Amino acid sequence: MRGFRALHFVGPCVTVFGSARFGQDHPYYVLGREAGARLARLGFTVMTGGGPGIMEAANRGAREAGGYSVGCNIALPTEQKLNPYLDRAVTFDHFFVRKVMLVKYSYAFVVLPGGFGTLDELFEAMVLIQTGKIRSFPVVVIGKTYWRPLVEFLEEMVRVGTIDAGDMRLLLVTDSIDEMARHIEKHAVEEFGLTRRGAPRPSRVLGEKRSRENRGY
Repeated sequence: MRGFRALHFVGPCVTVFGSARFGQDHPYYVLGREAGARLARLGFTVMTGGGPGIMEAANRGAREAGGYSVGCNIALPTEQKLNPYLDRAVTFDHFFVRKVMLVKYSYAFVVLPGGFGTLDELFEAMVLIQTGKIRSFPVVVIGKTYWRPLVEFLEEMVRVGTIDAGDMRLLLVTDSIDEMARHIEKHAVEEFGLTRRGAPRPSRVLGEKRSRENRGY
């Protein structure tokens, strides 16, 4: 309930997943910052897990682009502390509650390099889309070299029949922030009828033309 109260008015989001372990000089941090800025310019609230690394980078990029930045933090003994680029944040004790919040308000998911937690979040989104628990929101995986072994494993899963070939179409794997933006604009902004509205910040953010009741989850 605390999460619902804190996040109820954040507007249409894109959730960015990625490792907490990359410093600001790492190329993946730079990429996350660029992704956050581009998503904010599209009009989305940028949501992350609220911590350091890629999460901080995406929130920072959104803030610097004049967008709105939100974090769903998790209480952990190490690594996880709120980054300083958040307009709104809420901290959870349990991962499953946090994942509900990271999914509930989002119209797309962007996945940058990360570890077990990032994989968990990626496949959570994929399973929810595959099983119809949420709508077919775009999932963009950034970093072709990093994710190549995973993509090859997914292709093997298609070959042996544990997933369908159509399931691979749920993913866009790219190195390009421009391609990410075009994909999300086509498959989230246009497909779900999001419209521009005024915002307190200099950018104009997206509002919902259609009822959220039909988006699932």
